[in-house]
Amino acid sequence: MSSFVIYPAIDIRGGKCVRLIQGDYSQETVYNDNPIEVAKSWEKQGGQFIHLVDLDGAKAGHPMNDQLIGEIARAVQVPVQVGGGLRSVQDVEHLLSLGVSRVIIGTAAIEDREFTESVLGTYGDKVAIGIDARDGLVATRGWLETSEVKAEELAKELASKGAETFIFTDISRDGMMQGPNVEAIRRLAEVSGRTVIASGGVTVQDDLLKLAAYAKQGIGGAIVGKALYTGNIDLAKAIQAFSAL
Repeated sequence: MSSFVIYPAIDIRGGKCVRLIQGDYSQETVYNDNPIEVAKSWEKQGGQFIHLVDLDGAKAGHPMNDQLIGEIARAVQVPVQVGGGLRSVQDVEHLLSLGVSRVIIGTAAIEDREFTESVLGTYGDKVAIGIDARDGLVATRGWLETSEVKAEELAKELASKGAETFIFTDISRDGMMQGPNVEAIRRLAEVSGRTVIASGGVTVQDDLLKLAAYAKQGIGGAIVGKALYTGNIDLAKAIQAFSAL
């Protein structure tokens, strides 16, 4: 696997592949009725790792589209990572048992430190910590609430508890096609000393190149959603560009 990985994203709501703007459930676009076919398509175009979000799960606080997620994991040869509503050890174990390679803990990283440290201790690199920030402060519950915790402080603390991978989203950039917040992502990698995957705002291939320039400093990849669905970024061409680097 390349040192900088592009993660094509599939956001699932009601069993369909959708996109929200800045996490707003009332601003939804349905891109495809069959997420399994979308996942196969990303794999066919060279995707090395697929990023799934259970939007219903994020709102409910436990996985809701788990059956479909298991079908996707079995339908592709490449690893998949999943986030959305993982708040218990049982949820984590359940998704991993379905063939998911990595689970993403978001809200619980703030609200339930005991659980978070427990799964990091047990599953190590099979767990990524999703840090979604609004003005540098961590947002929770599908971005509906903002905490008083600074993103950099949380990353530093959880790195000391065994977190190897962080997924960082600057909510103000998500779905807005404005480019990622490269400086904030680079800083998070620096203070945590761990791998950070960028999420939110990747609009054109050049955004990926800007992020990949910091691969040696810990920016390990980028999640790309809307730009793939609108055709702004061609996944196969983007992956080819990186393999040539």
